[in-house]
Amino acid sequence: MTEYTKIDTIFERDMEGTKKLIEGKYRSETVEYLKDNRWIGTEKIDGTNIGIFWDGHSVSYQGRTERAQIPGHLMDKLAEMFGGTVNEELFEQKFGQMQVILFGEGYGPRIQKGGGKYRDDASFILFDVYLPQKNLWMKRDAVEDIAKTFAIDVVPVVYEGDLPGAVEYIKGKPKSTIGSANMEGIVCRPAVEMYDRMGRRLMVKIKVCDFE
Repeated sequence: MTEYTKIDTIFERDMEGTKKLIEGKYRSETVEYLKDNRWIGTEKIDGTNIGIFWDGHSVSYQGRTERAQIPGHLMDKLAEMFGGTVNEELFEQKFGQMQVILFGEGYGPRIQKGGGKYRDDASFILFDVYLPQKNLWMKRDAVEDIAKTFAIDVVPVVYEGDLPGAVEYIKGKPKSTIGSANMEGIVCRPAVEMYDRMGRRLMVKIKVCDFE
């Protein structure tokens, strides 16, 4: 299975007892170098990581790791959203025999504490699309187009600007754009997809709880 990119917290943590973030001390020197450029921040949904895998012939489902168990009521919803002949035909028309993984968040009641504040039922919201055979992550407009094809939600863009501004935005404890939940945080990436010298995608998470 292909696990989703690990997203680091924007700053390093104090290792001498407090465990708090050391504001201004970036975990990545590349991120620090680019901090004043334009970044795109999407809402971080509090749920469980899910991958919808099309192998060119059929659909299967995966959690964050091979051992991760997908809750039964969420599994039923995923089967409704992506299973069956009609959805297989959509995958085939969209991707042919090319493998693709739709990465998103399973969220809603009984998935995470407070999940019921997002919505009344379990569901899936898309945040990234990966083509394994090409080792390619699709651009935001393509991700939105795929979400439209399958009539599913995609995580909303809630911030555009530099990273210091993103931190200030999260310090303001914004409300979620979905339901009545408080926003957990945002995931920021450069406006143009970039990688560090180790070949890792440049992405950072900024969580409200780290600044309370």
